[in-house]
Amino acid sequence: MTVDELKKLTREIVAEARRLSAAHTYQGEAPVNYACIFTQNLSEYEEMVNVARKLGPVAEDTAMGPVFHISPLTTDAGMLRLLKIRRPDPKRPERGDADFTVADYEKFKESYIGRPGFGLIKRPEMEMVELADPAFNVLAYFSHPTLAEVLKL
Repeated sequence: MTVDELKKLTREIVAEARRLSAAHTYQGEAPVNYACIFTQNLSEYEEMVNVARKLGPVAEDTAMGPVFHISPLTTDAGMLRLLKIRRPDPKRPERGDADFTVADYEKFKESYIGRPGFGLIKRPEMEMVELADPAFNVLAYFSHPTLAEVLKL
């Protein structure tokens, strides 16, 4: 995989996640703040991590894979600066996800939690609304605070 191919795949994931968001929320125009590629096997994971290193340094090393602070990448949903390459996980057959910034997270959460396809994930430093629809090969997230804020980037 080349750098250009990795960028193209990242843009495709963000674009599909934006379509997912637009299909189910009033936040179809929300800007992207983070994207993740779900690798399908170990060799793909290793290859993508090696290519992603050319885009920028590791901002956070997680159990599921590194988050890179990349040079700004233009996408359908704005400039992307954080890209994670996720280790293969049989529970995640999708191709990836994108995380969008909503203006009023609390209002957004109240509007959508409990509806089909929406879930709430709480982490020590943040929480996120997850959106899944089997008609899409990606997931969409809406986090508060954003990962960039948590990482102080």
